[in-house]
Amino acid sequence: MIRLCALLLAALLCCIPAAAQTAHDLLAGETRGINPRYLLQDPNGRSVTNEDFRGRFQLIAFGYTYCPDVCPTTLVEMAAILKQLGEEAERVQPIFITVDPERDTGKVLQTYTEFFDPRILGLTGSPALVRRAADNFRIRYAKVREPGAENYAVDHSAGMILLGPDGQFLKKFAFATPVDEIAAQLVHILGAYQSSPARR
Repeated sequence: MIRLCALLLAALLCCIPAAAQTAHDLLAGETRGINPRYLLQDPNGRSVTNEDFRGRFQLIAFGYTYCPDVCPTTLVEMAAILKQLGEEAERVQPIFITVDPERDTGKVLQTYTEFFDPRILGLTGSPALVRRAADNFRIRYAKVREPGAENYAVDHSAGMILLGPDGQFLKKFAFATPVDEIAAQLVHILGAYQSSPARR
């Protein structure tokens, strides 16, 4: 009987790593295939690509200025993260990419992002370019219009995406991840790259 219990316990312990690995693979699948590329426009109409920030980290969020709750929350958190990073925030370019280019012109975006933190860069573009950028980052969005309503909302994926100084995808922070947790992870990541030379 004792031997049988021991065998059952051993089998259970062997299964735990496999189960954990499966969960890890499922989580990785959410970000697998991200292609961190975009070609958009800044508030002054200048073309901006992911290559323009070589040597700096990019912290990217997608949303729109008419968003009632998720986007303001995300930008408040992004501003708080920059504040917690202190001088190290100079190594990070915060970016807000609209998923509503029809209404979010460059100037509208600039006014919106500067309200939260002037360091946050708002990017827009043609509907086709915005869609391509969102698809590359595996961001889903769609217009939602109530019957008879003139205005519409946009359902979209939330969270923040971190690119490294080489422009490669590093990590996605889920929406509602505590600011302190994101800031602590960024400090760790920035420290790991501290000795690496910036490439432009």
